[in-house]
Amino acid sequence: MTETQRTGVVRDINGPIVTIELPGIRHGEQVKIGELGLFGEVISLSGNQAVVQTYESTDGVRPGEPAEGLGWPLSVELGPGLMGGIFDGVQRPLEKIVLQSGDYIRRGIDVLALDRERKWAFEPNPDLEIGATVGPGTVLGSVQETETVLHRIMVPPGIHGELEELAPAGEYNIEETIGRVRSGGRRREDQGRGQTHRLRMYHRWPVRTPRTYSRRDDGVAPLITGQRVIDTFFPQLKGGKGAVPGPFGAGKTVVQQQVARWSNADIVIYVGCGERGNELVDVLETFPELDDPYTGRKLMERTLLVANTSNMPVVAREASVYVGITMAEYYRDMGYDVVMLADSTSRWAEALREVSGRLGQMPVEEGYPAYLASRLAAVYERAGRVETHGAGSGSVTLIGAVSPPGGDFSEPVTSHTKDIIETFWALSKELADARHYPSIDWVTSFSGHVHTAAQWWHENVNNTWEDRRRAALALLARDAELSRIVNLVGPEALSSTQRWDLEGAALVKEGVLQQSALDDVDTFCSPEKQFALLDLVLRIYDLGAELVNLGVPVQELQRLPLLSRARRIKSLYTSEQLDDINAFRSEVEKALEELRQEYAKQEEEQA
Repeated sequence: MTETQRTGVVRDINGPIVTIELPGIRHGEQVKIGELGLFGEVISLSGNQAVVQTYESTDGVRPGEPAEGLGWPLSVELGPGLMGGIFDGVQRPLEKIVLQSGDYIRRGIDVLALDRERKWAFEPNPDLEIGATVGPGTVLGSVQETETVLHRIMVPPGIHGELEELAPAGEYNIEETIGRVRSGGRRREDQGRGQTHRLRMYHRWPVRTPRTYSRRDDGVAPLITGQRVIDTFFPQLKGGKGAVPGPFGAGKTVVQQQVARWSNADIVIYVGCGERGNELVDVLETFPELDDPYTGRKLMERTLLVANTSNMPVVAREASVYVGITMAEYYRDMGYDVVMLADSTSRWAEALREVSGRLGQMPVEEGYPAYLASRLAAVYERAGRVETHGAGSGSVTLIGAVSPPGGDFSEPVTSHTKDIIETFWALSKELADARHYPSIDWVTSFSGHVHTAAQWWHENVNNTWEDRRRAALALLARDAELSRIVNLVGPEALSSTQRWDLEGAALVKEGVLQQSALDDVDTFCSPEKQFALLDLVLRIYDLGAELVNLGVPVQELQRLPLLSRARRIKSLYTSEQLDDINAFRSEVEKALEELRQEYAKQEEEQA
């Protein structure tokens, strides 16, 4: 036992809440409970008595068993070896656990997150000289963690001073010394007050404490996901905060998996927080087999998974989100753009509610604790684009799934989340039942990043993007209003112009908004193809509207074969076949021009 560890005794047990007596215990400290050595965290103090929430089931633990304080808060190990890993809610590596305890996690099992034996090829920073002043975030060197990710070894937070030693290029494990920094004054009379810090390739960080940075910046570029309804209609910036609320079966998990697979982030962290085991098994089995569309290598080389299923201890759900966001901040500090997906924050909030109830705290809305909104805000605020201490700009984009009971978006978790985030992708049960996927409702969804994203689209794709997006949303809004009229009195009550509006909206919905995750051609759509498809269907609508004004019957336009082809064009040509899409556009314009000339000639003859 180290000097920081102290031993006490268990006094009371209430589910995952355990009361212990341990002199000198501190709030937030991590403890081990009972003869099984269950991990927990102090959440309340009264003298020498502490209330601990355990991250494992307390079945079989009895009062009188020992309790041991570990001397540090719930922390994660940060260093080479994280990338490509699969961890549980408190950062225990599942692949190592299965070798020790089989398919079921044995309670109290203690497995280090990072491999102490593996050697890493360390390359020192050539711009760093002995005697240089270094501080948190200063890059000491690098390790090629995977073929895709270069892991920058940085001075840990809290250490400032003069670099006394830096290891030469070579292979080291994460416990070996790769540098020494002496802190304290540089004047002769201050030398005795200094302290020498031994630097290794990893360090620990408390998960509930946000990592520091130089300053916060505004987002400047959209996160390209390859999903048209997201990128084109409700864009998310790198460093933004987003939510995907939706009822059971609406496709939240598929949307998040598509973002994880296809987004242009450098690092992807997927946190399965209290979701069904079969969904997480699907993630754990399929992700290692997926190819990275940007590098051609395996996607897991830049992906990290945190798995905490619904049958695992409820309190570990709360920890899993903090573990994920802390690791995201760590890679952000290296200058990477990180996207973190939390599926789902509703299960995380349910863990808060259960613990709050066992502590006897006063419940408010639907039994949730009064601090629900502040806890949600504190987690989402750890996202953002920042200027790091030593590696340039980096960002964390946080996208949380929300599972409101019965699809009620007015329930507390969804309503508080909506007040915090900037991008809201609301999933619709009606669209999902109609097999319209992704079932993101264009009426209730919103994005606060449109104008910033428009600058990127105008510079990189087409300078009419914002106008075309606005025209499409206006058409969809008219469609929603006209559809209510049709449901009441039938389509015969509509004018020809209004009936063509319905047809144009159907083209947008089927030709642009619908996108199958299982379609090999259409599962990913580049920004150029996205704009080409949107511009194509709007061009058809605009030309059709002119023909309707000339007197062409809507029924005749609806019978044109090119309309059905326009709906299918997304699946016929890949993102590299833009010339074929443009050729079809020319074919459409020619066909409709011929029809216009024919009707114009008929009008002249009648005149």
